[in-house]
Amino acid sequence: MEVNKIYQGHCIEVLQTFGDNSVDLVYFDPPFFTQKKHSLTNREGSKKYQFDDCWDSLDSYLNLIEECLIESYRVLKNTGSVFLHCDKTASHHIRVILDKVFGVNNFQSEIIWSYKRWSNSKKGLLNAHQNIYFYSKTKSFKFNQYYTDYAPSTNIDQILQERKKTTDGKSVYKKDKNGKVVLGKEKKGVPLSDVWEIPFLNPKAKERVGYPTQKPVLLLKQILKIATDKGDLVIDPFCGSGTSCVAAKILERDFIGIDSSQEAISLANQRLQDMLITDSALLKKGAKSYIEKTEEELHLLKSIGAIPVQRNAGIDGVLKSHFANKPVPVKIQTKSESLDDAIEKLERACKGKEYKLKIVLQTQSNTVSNRLFGLASDVKIIKSSHLLLVELQEQMMNKLIHK
Repeated sequence: MEVNKIYQGHCIEVLQTFGDNSVDLVYFDPPFFTQKKHSLTNREGSKKYQFDDCWDSLDSYLNLIEECLIESYRVLKNTGSVFLHCDKTASHHIRVILDKVFGVNNFQSEIIWSYKRWSNSKKGLLNAHQNIYFYSKTKSFKFNQYYTDYAPSTNIDQILQERKKTTDGKSVYKKDKNGKVVLGKEKKGVPLSDVWEIPFLNPKAKERVGYPTQKPVLLLKQILKIATDKGDLVIDPFCGSGTSCVAAKILERDFIGIDSSQEAISLANQRLQDMLITDSALLKKGAKSYIEKTEEELHLLKSIGAIPVQRNAGIDGVLKSHFANKPVPVKIQTKSESLDDAIEKLERACKGKEYKLKIVLQTQSNTVSNRLFGLASDVKIIKSSHLLLVELQEQMMNKLIHK
C-alpha cells in the first residue's frame, strides 16, 4: 500500500491489508462513546462538519476497539508502540482491553493531556484533560528521551551536586573521601513527564478547520518525537481531519491515514496541502508572561472579591457576583492617572455593553482633572483601603495642626 496517503474504508478492513511487523507507530483517536452526534462549523462559518458517536451498546463499541488493537499489534514492529487517545467516558474499559491485547507488562505510560477551557460546566468538576495510553509491543520499543526545564522551586544544589541513597533509603549529597561534596554530571534538565500542558485549539487558531474531534498538531508532534524517527511509518486508523498525518509530514515521517468519511478525508488532504500550523504563544512565552497585574493590584482586586482580567487596557477585573444579572467590571486607578482618566478608560472598555454597575477603584487622593468639562458617567467610585487610611491620617494630622 502506498504511503503518505489517506484511505477511505473501515479501519479493520484496511489494517488487514498490511503485512505483519511493518509499522513503527499506531496512533488512534477513536470515538469516545459519548452517545452524541457532534457538529462544529469552520472559522468562516461556511461549512459544518458532523461526527456521529452513537452506538447500539457498549459491547459493540468495545468490540471495535479490541479488533483495531489486535490488528495494530499484528502490524507493529517489535520496536513499535501504540498510542490510544480517549477520555473519561470509556477509558477504564479501554485500559482493560489494552492490557489484554498488548500485555500488562508492556504498559508504558498514561499520558494526561491537560488544557484550560472556559465552560459553563454542569454540576461537578470541569473536564480539563484527556488520556493517551502508551503501550509498546515488546520491551525493545523505540523511545527518544526529551527534557524540560527545572521548576523554579528547584534548589540549585540539586542540579549541581551528585546525590546517593543511604542504607535506609534517604537521599543525601555524595561526598568524596576528604569530605568534599561531589559535583554532579552534566544535566540536561528534567525528563519529560506524563502530564502534557498543551493548549486546546482556540476558535481563532489558524489550523482550526471546524472538525469536531480535531486535536492540536503540537500534541501529535510530541507523540511522534518520542516514539519515532525520520522515515518511520505512522498509521492512524481513525484519522478524522488528519492531524496525525500533518504532524508526520512536518517531522518527515511516512504516514497512512484511514477514515470511513469521504468528507473527513477531503478535509485532511486539504490540510496536508495547506500545512497551516498554529504556534502556541502560551508554550513559547510561558503562562507567567500573560500576568500583567502587580501583586498590589491583585491584592486590591481580591479585597473586593474580583477576578483579575489580564491584557485589557480598561478593565482590570470582574466581580465574582453579578449585579442585576450582568457582570460588574472593575478598573484600578493607576499612579499616573487622574480619576477622570481612569473612568474614561473603563467607559471606553465597556462601550456597547449594557453593564448595570461599573466600578473604579480609587487609589490616589489627587483627583485633579485637566478637562474643561466633567465626564458624563455612571461609574461608581470605591476608595481603596490604603487610600482611606492615608486620608484618615491626613485628617488626624490636620486636626493636630489646627488645635
